[in-house]
Amino acid sequence: GVVIAEGILGNDKIFQNHGNSWGYLILLYIFVQVSRLFVVGTLYPVLRNFGYGLEWKEAIILVWSGLRGAVALSLSLSVKRSSGGSSLITSETGTLFVFFTGGIVFLTLIVNGSTTQYILHLLDMDKLSATKRRILDYTKYEMLNTAFKTFGDLGDDEELGPVDWPTVKRYIRCLNDLEGVPMHPHSASETGDSLDPTNLRDIRIRLLNGVQAAYWAMLDEGRITQTAANILMQSVDEGIDLASNELCDWRGLKDNVSFPNYYKFLQTSMFPQKLITYFTVERLEFACSICAAFLRAHKIARQQLHDFIGDSGIASVVIEESKVEGEDARKFLEDVRVNFPQ
Repeated sequence: GVVIAEGILGNDKIFQNHGNSWGYLILLYIFVQVSRLFVVGTLYPVLRNFGYGLEWKEAIILVWSGLRGAVALSLSLSVKRSSGGSSLITSETGTLFVFFTGGIVFLTLIVNGSTTQYILHLLDMDKLSATKRRILDYTKYEMLNTAFKTFGDLGDDEELGPVDWPTVKRYIRCLNDLEGVPMHPHSASETGDSLDPTNLRDIRIRLLNGVQAAYWAMLDEGRITQTAANILMQSVDEGIDLASNELCDWRGLKDNVSFPNYYKFLQTSMFPQKLITYFTVERLEFACSICAAFLRAHKIARQQLHDFIGDSGIASVVIEESKVEGEDARKFLEDVRVNFPQ
């Protein structure tokens, strides 16, 4: 801002020679918005049908959220710095570069940036879904429950001495206006439990986040190796990318959990069984570790999801998808037990 002001205010002749600069700035701002609208509109069929997908409401926000900033200003300041010493770029041209670029940055931040909230509201994109609200309500319930328990335990702390607990409670907002234990959010009747694709995607992602957190915990506890953890984490990342269509984090693990054809050949060949076991046990042990971790993580995540959302239709659908995902892992573990009891 200081550099732009110095360049413009320090040159009295700039607007005398270029009196239409302010008008050109407004036209340039409009052109920037139209050009972004043209690019997003042209590519909308591709953006909608490939990758993560894009709805028309999101496309509008994508157009309006084209804020300009540090990179553009840095480039314009570079032009200004090199101007004056070259016959190709005059000092006035360098100042105009900074003026137009700074003006566009200012207008996009002030106009676009400050009105995006209202556009989100007009497009009805700033409201929580029923599922997300249930999760939020459960989180508040858990926090309040913990606050109540902690406040009750403090009363028995002898080190605190004769404390005026009613005064303390009055200064704790979450406890001030509440009496008794907060009501569990799942005890109230819920409506709007729609199997909307967006809601399904949100719940699948929440389940997969829980699965990933369980993998981290297993790694910290030494239940899985770092190599297995990397593969399991990557499978979750791939599953999150495809959460709009289905729950499919098992797909990324199939290559590491399989019986190569030569295993059965070795079993039926003349090779000593101890030698066969030596060459196969490491691969099978790693695969079994992946399967066991997958099943354990999904079990933990399903329980967490049920705790957060309760007995809702959308949670039941995702939990059932999680159980189906684990069938291949269970089958593999059973096959190993039968074919390689040693």
